[in-house]
Amino acid sequence: MHDKNSIGRQLLAGIYNFKLIDNRIGTGGQPSEGQFEAIRDAGFEAVLNLALPTSDNAIPHEGQVVTSLGMSYFHIPVNFQNPTAEDFQIFCSIMKSFARRSIFVHCAANMRVSAFVFLYRVRMENIPVAIAETDLKAIWEPDEIWSQFIQKWLREPLA
Repeated sequence: MHDKNSIGRQLLAGIYNFKLIDNRIGTGGQPSEGQFEAIRDAGFEAVLNLALPTSDNAIPHEGQVVTSLGMSYFHIPVNFQNPTAEDFQIFCSIMKSFARRSIFVHCAANMRVSAFVFLYRVRMENIPVAIAETDLKAIWEPDEIWSQFIQKWLREPLA
């Protein structure tokens, strides 16, 4: 795998709201079709899409594009106005399955993703809230719906 810390930012800087969380998790808004090759070349082994198929700039055949480049593809369509416990639990399962491999997670603008990744890091990886929150707030200040969702999951017992 390439050193994503050095070349990843350079290759992926054009992706809207791109954020390298650590050397195995990258996040961003909707990549263009051509940017998936840069994601692969930066060393990512999988793409997880949280956007709806009707989201801005969604690529109808994204899964086919990603898998044709040799990466795994997952899609959890998360309604921005109504994120669910099931959405987050499926997200956690996929992220756990990639605990030792690199994954690029995106949605339309990296808002859904930044909230889910924040919660995953705090709850599953034991990253302190203050550290994980820095990456979340670098993307956005969660609105009321997402703030309530985050607070619920910070208190929710883990299954």
